[in-house]
Amino acid sequence: MEMVIRVNGVDQKVQAEVIKGLLWVHHCGQTFTVDISSGSRRRKKSAGSASDQVAAPMPGKVTKLLVKTGDLVEKGQAVLVMEAMKMEYTLKSEIAGQVMEIDCAVGEQVTLGKVLAKFKPKSES
Repeated sequence: MEMVIRVNGVDQKVQAEVIKGLLWVHHCGQTFTVDISSGSRRRKKSAGSASDQVAAPMPGKVTKLLVKTGDLVEKGQAVLVMEAMKMEYTLKSEIAGQVMEIDCAVGEQVTLGKVLAKFKPKSES
């Protein structure tokens, strides 16, 4: 669903969804959750939070793989696309290096934090 939140006094449209008692909100590349029963908030790690891997920033479905094992990638290069909360999210590498492992497939439903791709940094290649 689309909702409006106020950030620093400015209204902004965001994508949100309720999953198992948590309100998931995606804003500016970050994912936040709010426990509906208690109102407590947490910020989830965004994709690529570990420099040598790309992890799912939220539960969703992998829709495209843009690299394969052995490929060389540059920092900021798109690695895969996933769909979550009825939106597409392009997940990118935070480092330049070589793709060592792709641990997902197109069409696969993935959970929050699942490591989807691992890289060997360029300096070690």
